[in-house]
Amino acid sequence: LPDRLAGVLAVIYLVFNQGYGGRVELAAEAVRLGRALAELMPDEPEVLGLLALMLLVESRRPARTAGGELVLLADQDRGLWDRALIEEGQALVRRCLRIGRPGQYQIQAAINAVHSDAARSEDTRWDQILELYDQLMAVAPTPVAALNRAVAVAEVDGPQKALPIVDELGLDRYYLFHAVRADLLRRLGRDAEAAAAYDAAIGLAENEAELAFLKRRRSALKLRSVLP
Repeated sequence: LPDRLAGVLAVIYLVFNQGYGGRVELAAEAVRLGRALAELMPDEPEVLGLLALMLLVESRRPARTAGGELVLLADQDRGLWDRALIEEGQALVRRCLRIGRPGQYQIQAAINAVHSDAARSEDTRWDQILELYDQLMAVAPTPVAALNRAVAVAEVDGPQKALPIVDELGLDRYYLFHAVRADLLRRLGRDAEAAAAYDAAIGLAENEAELAFLKRRRSALKLRSVLP
């Protein structure tokens, strides 16, 4: 198992991500497998980190959609978050910190732990999150991690600093790349470019809740453009 661990963790996380997009039974199965693996390897920090990551993300499921539409993290009703899952996930993150062998799943779990610490969106410690993304880029420098880091840069330093980072990533077939670009352009007042980016995201998104959200954001741009 130790020789196959990286592949096993990757598959479990893939199953979880597929389930988090709407198939609850897949996400539940991934968490079950994560718990089983943690029982088999209780001293392996990346196993604990992956379980913590899944629990912390899963804790937000009740608030992730409303009326069939995606609700962004900043706009979620945090009273709907599952506090038991949050407490379990945060305890696992603390165990990982004590072990002191950081890896990609542990760092992603720590990022989500910071989010879960904030009682309100405006209380989020984006400076801590950006530092954690810098650590993640040091151990697992993927384009998707860089895209998520750019979101943190926008919160800390503003969208004008984040947009050039995003534009260099070249994730043209990834709908979230276009969605992030659209939001940054919208915040910069570049509505025509934002509309084009939303159109690209809509063309690639498959989840109905995500499509509904993107279309509403795109329509809001059109409405704003005709106001005096």
